[in-house]
Amino acid sequence: MYKFLEQTVDGYMTRNVRTVKRDLDMLQLSEMFEQDDFNSYPVEDDEQVVGIVTKFDILKCFAFTPNQMLPRYRDLMSRKVGDVMTPEFIYVSPDTRLTRVLQIMVEHRIRSIIVLDGAQKLVGIIAREDVIAALKATACD
Repeated sequence: MYKFLEQTVDGYMTRNVRTVKRDLDMLQLSEMFEQDDFNSYPVEDDEQVVGIVTKFDILKCFAFTPNQMLPRYRDLMSRKVGDVMTPEFIYVSPDTRLTRVLQIMVEHRIRSIIVLDGAQKLVGIIAREDVIAALKATACD
């Protein structure tokens, strides 16, 4: 377990990250989630991360109050990622310790965190599964 305390994001993050653009519609996004089995995608404009969109963001489109009329599925799914993404997102750097990542995930109840380098460029994503893999790998040593 002590070895886990020394581990950083760089050793466990996914480096080849698929991103989406703000103008992607929700139907295409839902198909990507189904195909890739990801929890979230970073949203990029001009190679700059401007937000994150999750499966939960799709579900939020369908949450209605009693005084709202129920729109059609196709109308909701034609909305754009830019309309539903979270522009204020948590990110870490490759040298962030996994203990900090674990703390953030538990504290904010999030499944994955964007990894940005010193120039604020996307270099990866770290998910719960990656942290669990690190815990398992370091417990065996």
